[in-house]
Amino acid sequence: MKILVIDGQGGKLGAQLVKTALECCPDAELTAVGTNSAAAAAMKKAGAPRAATGENAVLVACRRADVILGPIGIVIADALLGEVTPAMAVAAGQSAAVRILLPVSRCETLVAGVAAPSVSALLEDAGRKLAELKKSGCASWQTPGSAV
Repeated sequence: MKILVIDGQGGKLGAQLVKTALECCPDAELTAVGTNSAAAAAMKKAGAPRAATGENAVLVACRRADVILGPIGIVIADALLGEVTPAMAVAAGQSAAVRILLPVSRCETLVAGVAAPSVSALLEDAGRKLAELKKSGCASWQTPGSAV
């Protein structure tokens, strides 16, 4: 399974998602992409075996991913204080990958109808969903030749 974690700003949430993904799926091919170098460095420090920075890295990684993890802002142009470009949002939003997005209500994006759980609760839920995907072998997110 190819897991992509995308984050911006300081990369703190992305770093936590990297740790969660590695715990749930230690055999997965994990890539972290930051919208800036600080975010990429934080995710690399958290254990991501591969990390990259910038718009083109997001576009390429979204084409290759089976699962994309990140804050909900990665699918909204100009989110994360303008760090998410329209091309990044389209790449993440139109990817054939399954998206596990954390409903973080910040940076001019408020998510209605969602309780305000703690970040740790969101991470636990993301990990649970990732583990369910791995266990189910869901054909809708598997790419040809991809191992579950």
